[in-house]
Amino acid sequence: MIGAHLPALQVVVPLLAAPLMVLVRRGGFAWLLATAVSWVSLAIAITLALRVYESGTISYPIGNWPPPWGIEYRVDAVNAYVLVLIGLVASIVAPYARLSVAAEVPRDQHYLLYTMYSLCLAGLLGMAITGDAFNLFVFLEIASLSTYVLIALGRNRRALLAAYQYLVLGTIGATFYVVGVGLLYLTTGTLNLADMVVRLREVQEIRPVLAALAFVTVGMGLKLALFPLHFWLPNAYAFAPSAIAALLAATATKVAIYVLLRFYFTIFGPSLVFERLPMAEILIALSVAAVVIASLVAVFQRDLKRMFAYSSVAQIGYITLGMGLVNEPGLTGAVAHLFNHGLTKGALFLLLGGVALRLGGTNIDRVAGLARRMPLTSFGIVLAGLSLIGTPGSAGFISKWYLVVGAVERGNWWLAILIVASSLIAVAYVWRFVEMAYLRAPQAGAAERIEAPAAMLLPAWIMVAGCIYFGLDTSFSAGGARAAAEALLGGLR
Repeated sequence: MIGAHLPALQVVVPLLAAPLMVLVRRGGFAWLLATAVSWVSLAIAITLALRVYESGTISYPIGNWPPPWGIEYRVDAVNAYVLVLIGLVASIVAPYARLSVAAEVPRDQHYLLYTMYSLCLAGLLGMAITGDAFNLFVFLEIASLSTYVLIALGRNRRALLAAYQYLVLGTIGATFYVVGVGLLYLTTGTLNLADMVVRLREVQEIRPVLAALAFVTVGMGLKLALFPLHFWLPNAYAFAPSAIAALLAATATKVAIYVLLRFYFTIFGPSLVFERLPMAEILIALSVAAVVIASLVAVFQRDLKRMFAYSSVAQIGYITLGMGLVNEPGLTGAVAHLFNHGLTKGALFLLLGGVALRLGGTNIDRVAGLARRMPLTSFGIVLAGLSLIGTPGSAGFISKWYLVVGAVERGNWWLAILIVASSLIAVAYVWRFVEMAYLRAPQAGAAERIEAPAAMLLPAWIMVAGCIYFGLDTSFSAGGARAAAEALLGGLR
């Protein structure tokens, strides 16, 4: 009986946990509940993904109101993949958060942080699973509002500025999205995504649809930090509590990319977006600028969190590049990079949380000789950095390989060369860490061994292990991405 309601429970479980945390107001209880909720979310996501791969798309009408009259939760090969990513990252970040949050956030605010964490998780899962355009906006706001608070809870006063910047730009993005949805509703008379697909094919007056496309593109472009709409991201990742930075880097922008993928390839359709409009060329141009410029900016950062934050802008560029290729290998690479980069960047920010705990910050000068003092943390950062570069045998290599194949299939050899060459810039900023950690002596008077606590190191290393495992066994990372790409190119059925 419960199995039939798993799509609803995917969202309801974290949503109901949040007010319970506020009622109890105990940090320890809130952490335990947040951890349990994260594990339950992962279990539900995996169960739904297995059902989808075995039996096809799952449709769950809320309140037994049949779609399109009622709100529908809809799970297919695309969002099942995203749900697993969100659940996996949350289930690893939650256990890590106990010591990290205790060191970075005042004790009387712990329950508030885990409350916002649960709301953010509910919002992200809801965005991925809903089949209703306005319901997606509601979950977008739940995730965004909770994220603003989570960032503001950072111990550095600049976290407040970072949260405010994100609030302003995030509100603009949400406004653009809801205006686009309003135009689609006026044009089609429905908010159900599957029904909207059918009705849009019958629309004769195309100008409102094009306007809706423009509004949705800008709105979600702000949310996913599409270059040059990325200005909120570096400060948000750098000044948020370490556990929250890892969660956001691994999931928040990825869910926004999923939404844009859904609208481009299933709602509006590739024929409108990429054949009647020059969106492929625009996406490729912006992606190339993101990969090159953001990577170069990362090289010159003095703080490791900001360095890898700018790296995230570049890595998002690889994902949008795959979207712009508009073929199966390119789209497979884009979807696979959602997962692979999520694991990689999550691992890096978790490890940097241990560095911040022991050294009091993540400035590049502080990590001199770090390999002698925190050998496991340093080696983990190197392995995750290799995945970021796209070294063979790592998860990052798999998605970049598909992108190269997609570029060659499209006849854009220069793009294939750029994808390979741009990895050299990633080598440059990863090497900066290697040089400081392995080739410089520790500062005078520094402690010999100050490795991060096991409760923080183990979750981080689980993600590091994932960076290697999914570079060797690609049955889920690439196989699931290929199934998602086929579903996107085939439309919403």
